[in-house]
Amino acid sequence: MTELGDFLRSRRAQLTPEDVGLSRYGERRRVPGLRREEIAQLAGVSVTYYTRLEQGQSRNASDAVLDALARVLRLTDEETAYLHGLTRPAAGRRASRPEHVRPSIRLLLDELSSMPALVIGRRNDVLAWNRLGHALLCSHLPVDAPQRCHGRPNLAREFVLEAHARDLFVDWRRKVDDVVAYLRLSSGTHPDDTKLNALIGELCVKSELFATLWARHPVRDCTNTIREFRHPLVGRLTLFEEVMRLPDAGQRMVVMTAEPGSASAENLQLLASLDLTAAAAGPQRVPADPAPGGGPGTGGCAPRGGRREPVAARPVR
Repeated sequence: MTELGDFLRSRRAQLTPEDVGLSRYGERRRVPGLRREEIAQLAGVSVTYYTRLEQGQSRNASDAVLDALARVLRLTDEETAYLHGLTRPAAGRRASRPEHVRPSIRLLLDELSSMPALVIGRRNDVLAWNRLGHALLCSHLPVDAPQRCHGRPNLAREFVLEAHARDLFVDWRRKVDDVVAYLRLSSGTHPDDTKLNALIGELCVKSELFATLWARHPVRDCTNTIREFRHPLVGRLTLFEEVMRLPDAGQRMVVMTAEPGSASAENLQLLASLDLTAAAAGPQRVPADPAPGGGPGTGGCAPRGGRREPVAARPVR
């Protein structure tokens, strides 16, 4: 409920009287944005009721009231869904289950060998990736790292805290914005996920930028976009990023493609060839643990292993 109050105050502060058709009449305002009584009036609720809601003292707001507040505060569809989620009691929600990728999805990733592709979970853990996805985003990690249940790469941690991400993303700040907004959305959907909450706390403590952005309460899902990369082996890449929701709860498939015939397409092809060379010359892949029940390929997790040796590449011009 504290999150609810913080969210409502952050959105109230972003609006001016002119935004909602009110007049200032020349008076000086002591608070940024709209007053509580103005929000209550526009939403058709009492000031007392709205104040209790903003102070986290009411859990019984109806859908009609929440929709009215969303209209007044000019929330997006994602922010409206987040608002509804914050007002629902956490009691009775099912505990978050461990995340596994279906074997058919792994096969699909491998078939997409000419483009970077990966599956990300609700906490931004990498659940699976193909070789090119690994080579593009996290070549400093073992290629089989997502198969380790207790050591999966977390892209939020990698992209916010690790120095290599600042060089990899041309617009690193925009990428961090996207990470913060998605984790806000995910935390509203999975409020009882202790690992997710611990991750957010860690990022707030270790990154001043993350903490500042988190306090602004951005709420936004990951959508299709264009990303620009500055890869240490092949140079500049401009890629179309497509994000697809999987039917498995909280899982997203991300696939990146380059404009055919472009310099980015050539560089992506070069990266793929370099990765194949490294795979042929490097250490063997650490075998996966058998899944509970026996057979291979059913979602088991591999033990920790060594890091992959980098491959020598031609200098980037």
